[in-house]
Amino acid sequence: MTGNCKSNGRGTAVSGDTQERRILEEIEDGYYEVDLDGNIVFLNEPMCRMLGYGQDELLGMSSRVFVGKASAQRAYPVFERVLRTGRPHKGFRWEITRKDGERLYVETSISLIRGHDGTPKGFRGICRDITHRVRAEEERRRLESRLHLARKMQAISTFAGGVAHDLNNVLSGLVSYPELILMDLPADNPLRKPISTIRRSGEKAAAIVQDLLAIAGKGIPTRETIAIPSLVTGAMASPEIGRLKSEHPGLDITVELEEELLPVKGSLTHLQKALVNLVLNASESIRGTGTIAICARNTYLDLPVRGYETVVEGEYVEMRVSDSGPGISSEDFERIFEPFYTKKVMGRGGTGLEMTVVMGIVQDHDGYITGESSEDRGTVFTLFLPACREAAERENGQDLRDYLGRGEQIVVVDDVDMQREIATHILTRLGYSVLSFSSGEEAVEYMKHHAAHLMVLDMIMEPGMDGLDTYREVLKHHPGQRAIVVSGFSETDRVRELKKLGVETFIKKPYLAERLGLAVRSELDR
Repeated sequence: MTGNCKSNGRGTAVSGDTQERRILEEIEDGYYEVDLDGNIVFLNEPMCRMLGYGQDELLGMSSRVFVGKASAQRAYPVFERVLRTGRPHKGFRWEITRKDGERLYVETSISLIRGHDGTPKGFRGICRDITHRVRAEEERRRLESRLHLARKMQAISTFAGGVAHDLNNVLSGLVSYPELILMDLPADNPLRKPISTIRRSGEKAAAIVQDLLAIAGKGIPTRETIAIPSLVTGAMASPEIGRLKSEHPGLDITVELEEELLPVKGSLTHLQKALVNLVLNASESIRGTGTIAICARNTYLDLPVRGYETVVEGEYVEMRVSDSGPGISSEDFERIFEPFYTKKVMGRGGTGLEMTVVMGIVQDHDGYITGESSEDRGTVFTLFLPACREAAERENGQDLRDYLGRGEQIVVVDDVDMQREIATHILTRLGYSVLSFSSGEEAVEYMKHHAAHLMVLDMIMEPGMDGLDTYREVLKHHPGQRAIVVSGFSETDRVRELKKLGVETFIKKPYLAERLGLAVRSELDR
C-alpha cells in the first residue's frame, strides 16, 4: 500500500503526504480517514487487517457497512460535535463487524481534517482493537454478578434452613387438622368449604417453604427414575396450568417429545414444578394470543453449554420451553434468576422466586439451564438433565383401603406436641394402635422393655437425641426394628446414615393423611 489512494478512483484523498502515509503504515494501530459523508478515503494496513477487508474493497466504502446501528447512533453526535467545535475527541468506544462476521470492540480518536482554506473535509483517527479488554471486563462483570447471586442464594439458604423446620411444624396444623375434621364432617355440612379453604391455604404456604428449600439445595427428596412423558403430562395437568388455560384462552401450549426419550433420575414433584414455573413465566410476556412450545429430545454433551465453563460429559435429556412473546430486555434477562426479582404487576401473583426455584431444582439434579431472548423473537429456556437407562417407575393410583392399618403397634416420636397429636390422630383413624413420645430418650426407655411394629421418628428433636441417635439406641434392644423418618428438610447426612442402618422410608412435613398412611403401610408390608 503506497499511502496515496487517489489512484483507486473511488475516493478523494483528504491528505496525501507520502512520507506521512509511510509512517502511518508502520504504526501498529489502525489509522483511518473518512470524508464528511463517512466514506473511507484512506486506511493503513493494520486497519485493513482489523476489518478483514482488502484495501481495494474498503476505499470508497461507507463506514456504515461495518458499524452497527447502535454504534452509529452513538457515534453521530460525537462526529457532529468534532465538526462543530473543531476539537478532537479521544477514547470513543464502539463496536464494529469484520467481513467474516466477527464482532470487535475498538477505541478510536476522532479529529477534524481541514483543507488548505480551513474548510472541513473529513475526519481522521487512530483505532485500537480493545476486544480482549472489553471481553475481560464483561467476564469480570459476569463473575461479579454470579458471586452476587451466589451470596443472595447463600442468604436465602441460611434463611430457609433457619425457619423451615419451625414453619413446617406450624403449617402441619393448617394442613393436617382440617383434613382430620373433614373426615368426620358429612358431605352436606356447610363447614366443609371454609375448612377446605384453610387446608388449601396451608398447602400453599407449605409449597412456598418448599420453594425456599429448593433454592437452598435442601428440597430434593429421594430420587426416582422418571419418564419424561409422565413428567410433562403431570405438569400440564397441574392446577396452575389449568388456571392459566382458563384465564388465557388465546394461549396455545404445544408439546413435542422425541420418541424413545431416556428417563431421568430425580424428584418428579420438583421437576414438574420447574416445568410449570417455566410455562407460567413464558405466559407473562404474552398478551392476547400466543404460543408456548415444550420440546424434549435426547442429546449428548461433550462441550460446555452457554453460561457454564465445564459440563459433565454424557447423555442428557434436553427440554426446551419457548414462547412467541416480545422477548425480555437484556437488563432484566441478566437478573431473571435472582431471588425476589420480578417484573410482575402487584396483585397478579408470584413471589419473585419462580425462576430462582427453577435454577435451584436444575442444579440439584446436576443439570444445566441456559436461556436466550431477543426483541420480537421471544424467549427460550433450555434444561439439560442427566439421563439414565433404568426403567421408569410406574405410578399406581391409591385409595383408602390401600393403607388401612390392622391394629399394628406404632410408636410416634416427635418433640412438637402438635406434630405428635396429628400423627396419632391420623394413624389411629387408619386403624393402628399408637403410642407417642416427646423425646428420643423417652422412646428408647420404652423400647427397652416393649416392642413395636414400626416407629415414626422425627429427624430433628432439640434438645436431646435426634432421630438417628434414637434409632441407634433402639437397635441395641431390637435389631432390625422397622422405622420411617419424617422431617421438614429433605435428605441430610443424618438421614443418609439412617438409611444405611435400614430405614428406607422418608416423608416430608407437613404431610397429609394419605402420605403418612401410605408410607406406614408400605414399610410394614415391605
